[in-house]
Amino acid sequence: MFKLKLQVGNLPSNRLALTNRIYVSQHNYEQVANFYAQHKVPPIDQGSKSYLVRLGDRPYAIEGHAQVENSQVALNGLQRRTAMLSLAHPITLTPYQPYPPPALAAVVFAVDLLVKPKGPSGGGKKHQKEIDTDRLASTVLMILEGQVLAVGQIMALDFEGTKVELSVKSAGVMELKKKKSKDKSAPPDASPQEGQLLQPTDITFTRAEGCNSITLEGDRVAEGGSSGQANNIFVSDFDFEKLGIGGLDQEFNQIFRRAFASRIWPSKIIKEMGITHVRGMLLYGAPGCGKTLIARQIGKALNAREPKIVNGPEILNKFVGGSEEKIRELFADAEKEQAEAGDNSMLHIIILDEMDAICKQRGSVKDGTGVSDSVVNQLLSKIDGVDSLNNILLIGMTNRKDMIDDALLRPGRLEVHVEIGLPDAKGRLQILNIHTRSMQQAKRITPEVLQRLPEIAEKSKNFSGAEIEGLVKAASSYALTRCVDLKDLKKAPDIKNLVLQYEDFERALNDIEPKFGAKSQELKAYYRNGFVPYGDTFDNLMSTLERLVEQVRSSDKTPLMSILLQGSASSGKTAIAAKLAVESGFPFVRMISADEMIGYSDVSKSTQIHKVFMDSYRSPLSLIFLDDIERLIEYVPIGPRFSNAVLQTLMILLKKIPADEGRKLLIIGTTSAGHLLEDLGLVQAFSVAQTVPLIAEGKDFYEVLRSAAHMSKEDAKAIARQIKKPIGIKQLLMVAEMAKQSSDDGSVNVNVFMECLHAAGY
Repeated sequence: MFKLKLQVGNLPSNRLALTNRIYVSQHNYEQVANFYAQHKVPPIDQGSKSYLVRLGDRPYAIEGHAQVENSQVALNGLQRRTAMLSLAHPITLTPYQPYPPPALAAVVFAVDLLVKPKGPSGGGKKHQKEIDTDRLASTVLMILEGQVLAVGQIMALDFEGTKVELSVKSAGVMELKKKKSKDKSAPPDASPQEGQLLQPTDITFTRAEGCNSITLEGDRVAEGGSSGQANNIFVSDFDFEKLGIGGLDQEFNQIFRRAFASRIWPSKIIKEMGITHVRGMLLYGAPGCGKTLIARQIGKALNAREPKIVNGPEILNKFVGGSEEKIRELFADAEKEQAEAGDNSMLHIIILDEMDAICKQRGSVKDGTGVSDSVVNQLLSKIDGVDSLNNILLIGMTNRKDMIDDALLRPGRLEVHVEIGLPDAKGRLQILNIHTRSMQQAKRITPEVLQRLPEIAEKSKNFSGAEIEGLVKAASSYALTRCVDLKDLKKAPDIKNLVLQYEDFERALNDIEPKFGAKSQELKAYYRNGFVPYGDTFDNLMSTLERLVEQVRSSDKTPLMSILLQGSASSGKTAIAAKLAVESGFPFVRMISADEMIGYSDVSKSTQIHKVFMDSYRSPLSLIFLDDIERLIEYVPIGPRFSNAVLQTLMILLKKIPADEGRKLLIIGTTSAGHLLEDLGLVQAFSVAQTVPLIAEGKDFYEVLRSAAHMSKEDAKAIARQIKKPIGIKQLLMVAEMAKQSSDDGSVNVNVFMECLHAAGY
């Protein structure tokens, strides 16, 4: 066994620094070769006749060179740095044991440039060198095959004219079953972190830590090594329900497909596809449906930087240029990381709430400062400017999508538009489970409530997520109050019996009125005295109306239906429409009447009507009740005069089909001046026009007086014989009530009834 005691020297040629070999004199090399020949150990490379030795604890291939002195071993700078050796430092070379060396199954090299680029950019994206890892692996095998590599070993390599620095980041050796040797003097096994590089070795690469000057491409990039590999952008164990988000499965599918699907693929594939990542999306919809919640919680589901959350008005600054500076600050971290890491930069999420406050249509704000326009311009330059970023996702939120500048909404900017609508029954059940989860875990809720949660979800039609949360709070308030002695508030609450019951939810449903729900109580007031069917004509009318309601509910080919009820005053048109609206069971029901818009200008009226129609398009089934249309358009026969702005608004909206598939709208209008509206073209705008008849026959008079006015058979028959002209049911019931007031026992005298009828103008 040889031991060569030598001193560290310089290499005779810079070319030799790129071989990862150490060099000795020819005399010293022959000593090594003779030793291995005696032990019948072949060289690792028949062409150069290199042998393996140990320099300290590091394995190296050794060769002889005529220009190296007998007392020296020539090392390159990286080898000296790895072994922490200086020139002329004494060192001992020993044989490599054990032999043969274990084969490397896999090795991961960290790659960096040997000569770092200079410049303030720090190796930004524009200065990055792309390295094909498949060709680099071939070069590594050609130069280093047969050498033993150890973890932490650093070497230099010439790759297609580029000097690169490789360091062994990790290594795995093939496991071979060996018999345990009983000879204690036998050489120890090689370190499990070193082995011989051979043709079958799986070679992969990753960027060296802090390296910003190269980009690795190809199929031999180690996991997480560079943009050449797929990115695991989502955390492994996220669950939307755990994040407190429910009822938005469809919306999340759309967000994932449009905004995140491309970020999962390797950047090489995205470049081959010729596309770029989505940089922005807009969440819009009704208040309380979860836009802000999605934006805030989505960061927890992603392997990304902590989201920056800013409310729109917070951007505004009283100093000149202050608002624009705040926009630039939002993107500063993303710009810095992209300059340093390029395609390896992590995703930066910027959440901009109340976006309509600062991103209004340019030129629409007449404050003389131009701040609003400058903010929009600054935002556009950062999202899609000359030096646009590829590592950002801007999430904007608004209730007023129509107010945002069009330039922000085009592809390449906020290109993904997702409407966060009202949850369906399945979504409402998810939200109820989320807000009662703590109660369920603490057993503060009865099994009956858990069993009937689907029933509660069904009863809470058109509730937004925030309103469902309010429903749970209202129900909890009843449970909390029940366990408190209101007569003695100093007494401790009954904590043991604090349990949420189903009755608490039933009472809470009366407390919480959804913004987009049906106003049933208001509509029931229009037929509070009962609803009396009278005559075959009336029965046929109601049958027709009910069929039309069912057609809207069940037919996929009827997204829009409009019905006009016309007839004389007091014929019961409003009561019929109100009853249809309540019994339809549609989740969204709104009544538009003139009394709600007294004092409104024409523009304000049109805006209010338009808002109701826009709200209706957010619900799967909606019903709008237009009462006294002639009053809405302010029609008077003298002149004639009417509001053309309101008329045109109604005529347009009556024919506007809901844009979203699956959304349906039923419109019911009433008028006492159908012949006048016909001249204006308004009657023709309705799909169906029906006439509400007056009561004209004696048997119909009798039926109404008996059922609604509760008269005796004799009185009802006597009065029915006296009435000779048709009369509206509303007027008939009013006269019957007037006649009852003159009697102490509530009976109706026929003569008194006729007098009251005459007094009522009949």
